[in-house]
Amino acid sequence: MGKVLSHMTMSLDGYIAQPDDNPAELFEWYGAGDTSVPSGNDDIEFRVDEASAAMLRELTEGVGALIAGRRLFDITDGWGDQHPAGSPVVVVTHRPPSDAAERWPTTTFVDGVPAAIERAKQIAGDKDVTIASANVTQQALELGLLDEVCVSLVPVLFGSGIPYFSTLPGGHQLLEDPEVVQGRRAVHLRYPVRR
Repeated sequence: MGKVLSHMTMSLDGYIAQPDDNPAELFEWYGAGDTSVPSGNDDIEFRVDEASAAMLRELTEGVGALIAGRRLFDITDGWGDQHPAGSPVVVVTHRPPSDAAERWPTTTFVDGVPAAIERAKQIAGDKDVTIASANVTQQALELGLLDEVCVSLVPVLFGSGIPYFSTLPGGHQLLEDPEVVQGRRAVHLRYPVRR
């Protein structure tokens, strides 16, 4: 069985977007090299350095389902029902869009983080489940449902914005030592969650 992990690109001061949801320079590393990594979305091409390419391939080829929050889903318009990771998406929401079945036929809408993780595991089979939402990641960590925290840390300071992690209701959480990959325009960190 695969792991449940999160992956977000983050500024050095801990933000995954500016206050207006704009990722600004955070995604520069996706185009900072000469190595092509296939995307599951025909409109998106990854051109990264060789070290980032190995890490990105591992993440995208290993994912069997991706979990997003409703806010991110709305911002991206559901990635046109083709997430760049190339996997089905499970969206955590209390109210699915009324036209969900027609516009996003490969996307599943689930109420609540535990139900979303359970459904994503069923979809993923032996592959990993990747959470691509700060709020969902925090809830999964609090519930003990997250195995690994992945961060692509980029050399920019936002000063304010939307944090990857804010207040954890249960207090601090210890992580194991990271696996570190130095890429161009990003340092990729994978922290197993300490149980």
